[in-house]
Amino acid sequence: MVNLINRLARQMEGVVRSQQLDPTDRRILLALDDDPRAPVMVLAQRLGLARGTVQSRLERMTASGVLRANSTRVHPESLGRGVLAEVSAELDQSHIDEAIAALGGIPEVLECLAPAGDTDLLIRVVATSPDDLYRVSEEIRLCPGIRRTSTRMILRTVIPYRTGPLLAEGREGTGPGA
Repeated sequence: MVNLINRLARQMEGVVRSQQLDPTDRRILLALDDDPRAPVMVLAQRLGLARGTVQSRLERMTASGVLRANSTRVHPESLGRGVLAEVSAELDQSHIDEAIAALGGIPEVLECLAPAGDTDLLIRVVATSPDDLYRVSEEIRLCPGIRRTSTRMILRTVIPYRTGPLLAEGREGTGPGA
């Protein structure tokens, strides 16, 4: 497992792990959360900031990897893939690079995580139906380096992915220690 973690850490080089966002960054991101299509000039007016300040901060956050790709905002259901599942995978540690490369080539793989514990990889996937989920699970199982998989279908999302509360928590005068 240590070997897996070290390899994944090397692969993550160049990806921002923890850039500190100051209160102005957080205000900009919260405003974008409210209206993701707002032009920079409108954001600047709403926040009482110079247009150049908003533009440069957004460019910096984009370049450094703080902001996710816009495609992560698309709900898979709108693409005909309404079945969500988690696939746990056990790996042959000597083939992790090939496994990750193969998983990256499967369009239904939304993300792949390396958790602590018994599971080597936790893979979030989507499918069009339970039968299609079986196909996707088999495609994952047949990737080089994957020894065994276990698939769990997600019945419902009760709290969707979000960062707004974390952004709001970091504002001056709010959150722990305020």
